[in-house]
Amino acid sequence: MKKPIVKVQAVEDAQVDFTNSRRNFLKIGSLAVVGSGLLMACSSDDDMMNTPMKPGPVFDLGSGDLGILNYAYALEQLEAAFYTNVLDGSYWAGASAEERLILEDLYKHEVIHRDFFKAALMAAANGNADVVLPDLEFDFSSVDFSSRDSVLGTARVLEDTGVAAYNGAGKLIQTPDYLVIAGKIVSVEARHAAAIRSIYLEDPKAFAGDDVVDGNGLDLALAPPAVLSAVKDTGFITTEFTANQLPTS
Repeated sequence: MKKPIVKVQAVEDAQVDFTNSRRNFLKIGSLAVVGSGLLMACSSDDDMMNTPMKPGPVFDLGSGDLGILNYAYALEQLEAAFYTNVLDGSYWAGASAEERLILEDLYKHEVIHRDFFKAALMAAANGNADVVLPDLEFDFSSVDFSSRDSVLGTARVLEDTGVAAYNGAGKLIQTPDYLVIAGKIVSVEARHAAAIRSIYLEDPKAFAGDDVVDGNGLDLALAPPAVLSAVKDTGFITTEFTANQLPTS
């Protein structure tokens, strides 16, 4: 199918209908991230390049803020690729109107996040593509895109993992501006996770279930090695890369 056009629009110029609907709840979060993110895409911080990476047969994400941005870029590439396949599948084509709208919004958000991180990385690296994670290749053959259970079950895992990944990476970010942007993006990813959980799981409290929110009312956080190990286990990413310079906790 022809994918919906994804437009980047700053918050102050966006005409948003503030109605009480899940669709606009998601849309507002996306616009906030993109509008604020323009600062990040145009910035360049020499401290970010504190550990230059040597080109080799297997790409390493690097260290410092550059490594964290590459890490986030890998996750956003994965999510964007997944939702691209969702919108090409027969489940989405025949889903309820509510579920179609939610999944289409999630597709748009993840494509924006993916392209945003690529632009930010290229700006931070002063155009040196050798230190920017290349376009990854994926294998989603284990997902049945004609099945509601397979699509929403996979979306739930990806979104929950994404939220935990951003939460775990926050303390590793050195540049304040990048930390602010990461905080805005994780809030959108959390809305994604809540939306998927609310339409997929029968428990009315699943949107903030005990498996993702702890006893202190805080989202779970995972360090990069745990997240990358979980992602590797899915078999979705077929392009090999390493994270040898990222902190392990």
